[in-house]
Amino acid sequence: MPEKIKKGSMGSILSACNIINEHDITAALEEQGRSGARFGEALINLGIVTQEDIEWALSNQLDLPYIRLKVEMIDPDAVKLVPAALARKFNLIPLIKAGSELSIAISDPLDKSAVEAVEQETGCQVNISVALIREIRDMIDACYGSSVNQQLGFESNSFSEKALEAINSDLSGGKLLDYLLIFILQNRLSSLALQPMDEAVTISGRRSGVSRPIGSLAVTYFQDLTRKIRKNIGITDSGGSNSNGLLTFNYRSHPITFQVAIMAGYGGEYITIRRFVPSSVPNRLADLHLPEQQETDFIRLSRKRQGITFFASRNTQERDRFIDLMLEEIDTDGKNVIILGEGPGRTAKRFPRIILPRDETERAAAVMRALDHAPDILVIEDVTEGMPFTAACRAAMRGKLVLAGLEIRGTRTVLRQLLLYQQQNFFLPVFVNGLISFKGIQILCQECRTEYTPPSEELAALNLAERPETFYRTIGCDACGHSGFSTRQFLTDTIVFTDEFLHIFERTSDVAALINHLEMICYHGLAEEGVRLLMAGDVSPEEFIASVVL
Repeated sequence: MPEKIKKGSMGSILSACNIINEHDITAALEEQGRSGARFGEALINLGIVTQEDIEWALSNQLDLPYIRLKVEMIDPDAVKLVPAALARKFNLIPLIKAGSELSIAISDPLDKSAVEAVEQETGCQVNISVALIREIRDMIDACYGSSVNQQLGFESNSFSEKALEAINSDLSGGKLLDYLLIFILQNRLSSLALQPMDEAVTISGRRSGVSRPIGSLAVTYFQDLTRKIRKNIGITDSGGSNSNGLLTFNYRSHPITFQVAIMAGYGGEYITIRRFVPSSVPNRLADLHLPEQQETDFIRLSRKRQGITFFASRNTQERDRFIDLMLEEIDTDGKNVIILGEGPGRTAKRFPRIILPRDETERAAAVMRALDHAPDILVIEDVTEGMPFTAACRAAMRGKLVLAGLEIRGTRTVLRQLLLYQQQNFFLPVFVNGLISFKGIQILCQECRTEYTPPSEELAALNLAERPETFYRTIGCDACGHSGFSTRQFLTDTIVFTDEFLHIFERTSDVAALINHLEMICYHGLAEEGVRLLMAGDVSPEEFIASVVL
């Protein structure tokens, strides 16, 4: 058995049965490092094994029976104890009841919520066997009746009765997904969310910074809908890991791309869908077209030889590219540069790269271990949590130059978090060089933008001292691929922690005092640039609220 896998693990079971080899194990471990997926998920993502292989290996790893289902194996009295909706929801089938114990076959033996639901419904202690999901579904139809007359369970006042009939007749969720994508386009939503909530999935749309309910979906077939969405974005069902991908949808004979984010939740997977607008951080600082003072401050930070500079954004890829812009400006000749993480360091310069663990404690330990290799410059992809943050600051205190990512959106929020960390004695502000915070904003397509009168609540949310004469939004056209946008720019705050700024930072617990200081020295950041774009008619009120106000 290869030394890379432990005895009794899924990898060892698959290897012992010659389903995978040492090369496959190495590839899966590398995929784990890149994506954070489980070992089995990594094998599936690479196409090395099937979901059936994993189900079989899980049964061995957990020491559970693995069975091939036949109708004669199933006791009708056991079936009567478990409702059809519950069986379909969790992809399980009752086998036999003996005394106070009920044996079931299930496709996912790690789904504790399924076992708890069956025990609560039947009052029995549940014993598990593992079976193929397709065989379980065949047995469900055989024992409970065909699902032809079943309904998807979508309810909404936003769709016609005819549309609801078409949606609910498709148990795969395909029709629902199509209608929801069209709804996003027709109602110009910034995003749409499917949120598991106990006995139902709440579907809500977001526009102008406000979320409103669209409808609800029964949980029975939500897992099938999630599986379809994962397949459409090219990600194999991974049992609840966080994922992102792109989904292409043909609308009026034009391909429209959506960005899909999936996050594990207790009642299922939390899914958010939004229009995708391509964007890329340029390879050169000059191509960012920052205001003159901000570009000067960016270069000023790149001249630092020690201390820590933070890069703040919720978008990991864009945050990594901003770090790369700084790396390009820094004189790295003769310097030992170490990259901790997968994303940053993708520049013309090549540097050694170290895996950054997902666990907070292990991530902090990795930062400290990196110091044993005498780096001059340490790049850390993410130090948002307390322990990695403290470790990164300690590296700066030891004379290293540290470039560190923060998964935080908005300059005020970042400053508030830094003030909190200071109060908790996580770091000394004097070792902070500065902060680069940025947000993406979508620029309207000039070909199809139209004049627009915002409603009163939208005008109030803009919170402008002076309003533009004309507001614009778009309807989409051939020139912009019916997206309504031409490109995506970056609004940036580049704040240098000068002696004066540090003096205020060390003596206040209120972020307003820091903002007031910046206003007093006539600092021009992302908010002012956002206002300029709105006044010029380059962004819509909704986009301004989502990208600048919130």
